[in-house]
Amino acid sequence: MSWHAADAALDTYSRGDCGGAQAVSIEAHLMNCHECRCRVARLADRPHLDEVWRKIAGELDAPVPGLVERGLLRVGVSDHVARLLAATPSLRLSWFLAVGVALAFAVAAAHADPRGILLFLVGAPMIPLAGVAAAYGPRVDPTFEIGLAAPMRSFRLLLIRSAAVLVSSATFAAIAAFFLPDLNVAVVAWLLPSLALSSSSLALSTRMPPLAAAATIGVVWVVAVGLIAFEARDAIVPFGAPMQLASLVVAGASMWTLSHTRESFEQKGAA
Repeated sequence: MSWHAADAALDTYSRGDCGGAQAVSIEAHLMNCHECRCRVARLADRPHLDEVWRKIAGELDAPVPGLVERGLLRVGVSDHVARLLAATPSLRLSWFLAVGVALAFAVAAAHADPRGILLFLVGAPMIPLAGVAAAYGPRVDPTFEIGLAAPMRSFRLLLIRSAAVLVSSATFAAIAAFFLPDLNVAVVAWLLPSLALSSSSLALSTRMPPLAAAATIGVVWVVAVGLIAFEARDAIVPFGAPMQLASLVVAGASMWTLSHTRESFEQKGAA
């Protein structure tokens, strides 16, 4: 290198006071001159430079929000809640694909056989049930320990995740219902049972692991509906007014149980 930048020019550059053309010229020179780079390093404001590098490193290392998280942020969900919701296993693309396949199979069965509508009516409420069971817990959630350390009570996190899964799963089932062969009461007959199954599973999860609670509720549901349908020999009868009223009562009782047993869930979750 046949020349070096003047001390005054490097001092002005290190303070950020030089003009654009001069700064470009000095920077082009610094790229090829080790001696001048060392001189600038001695003149630089070290605390300010370290702070700049910390911010750059933070931006580079920050996780890129996924599709679910970006969507939640756009509708006004706070950053930490969106991050915890986005980590929900049953809010991932693979889960939605599985839900779509299951619902498509149920709709196809309804078209293939008049009693096939029963498969849809039994299966549709179980999809939110399965999603709620897979929303939170040490065996299904890879971020379970992180959730325990989050500035949010475990019970509240469970309810937020469950609500998100219930709404998304029920939306898929509602769309599928409009592809049934007959747009009758069957289109909405699964809604209250779905709420009853999910809420009762949540209530039972304060006493046992969420997966075991969901499995228990699911078995009881399938057996009960199967017995009623067998006796009635009609796919719609099990979902008539008595079932709807019973579902409403079960959902209300489950919510009451949840509100009075939340502390047991906190203790079990922290154990």
